[in-house]
Amino acid sequence: MNAFREHHEHSIRASYRCFDRILLNGLIQPFQQPERVVGFFSFYRQQFPVSRKVLTDIADQFSNWVKNRSEKWSAPILEEPEGRRDDFLEPYFKKAKPDQVVAILKAREPARIMTAIGTPKENRWHLQMAQRWVVQYNFYVNDARWGKMFVRMCPFFPFSARVCLNQHHWLANRMREENISFNKSSNAFLKCGNFDRLQELADSLTARDLLTCGQKWLTAFTPFFNERERKQASCQHRLFFAQVEYCDNLIFHRRLHWMRLASACWMPTGPLANLTRLRSSSDAGSPAVMKVSFRPRSKTCTCQIQSSAVIMATAS
Repeated sequence: MNAFREHHEHSIRASYRCFDRILLNGLIQPFQQPERVVGFFSFYRQQFPVSRKVLTDIADQFSNWVKNRSEKWSAPILEEPEGRRDDFLEPYFKKAKPDQVVAILKAREPARIMTAIGTPKENRWHLQMAQRWVVQYNFYVNDARWGKMFVRMCPFFPFSARVCLNQHHWLANRMREENISFNKSSNAFLKCGNFDRLQELADSLTARDLLTCGQKWLTAFTPFFNERERKQASCQHRLFFAQVEYCDNLIFHRRLHWMRLASACWMPTGPLANLTRLRSSSDAGSPAVMKVSFRPRSKTCTCQIQSSAVIMATAS
């Protein structure tokens, strides 16, 4: 990345660094131990033993709650699409209001759930955690501060979860608040009225911003617990980083000038796209996208060209 930047420094119009996709796993830590689950049901719910039927009924209640909320929120429950989920859900975010659940996607995915093993006739059970493929619900939300995001909830106790955030959406909302003009295409700002302020905003992100958003929606999507249980029995999710993507974005002055520089010093590893077609589609107003790979001796990097700018995507 440094060698690329140094070689083309005269062609770089602007640059910024920020997080992109942030995946957070959520779990209720006390309930990862079966004995504490037994204690919770015995003390707070006067339920003993915790049988297979008890756990199954909890999952059924959650599914019924999702159907009820779907109608109240006017958020359709959708089946797993064949293509990319982001592209499939994009139309549902149009004209979405702040903090609105726009859609709920149902998909079969792996999760750690509590299982009960025993004999129904004797009503003797013991609990253990197990990995299972179960139907989970992905709540797609237009958060007031973070913009587009989703929360995946497992309906089976103890309600394992995943929160997906994107700092590009967060930055877009911050710049709207400060009336900074920008042009955002996918996960990149191709134009910005103040790139220095953009970088300052990107650097201002804190762990509290992640926790506040995550806890707000995880609490909303776990109706099984009441306020007393949340406070006294710590029935709330803890968040752990599962995946974090960090971007170093370079915005170039002109596409064709960059292509001349790159082709003179770097060896293409694949066929180049048709520049005439790329230029015509950009002029028509639809952002054209072209991916080109170059290899500078021992290193390989992939660049993505959108309209008249180049964004550095990956380098190794």
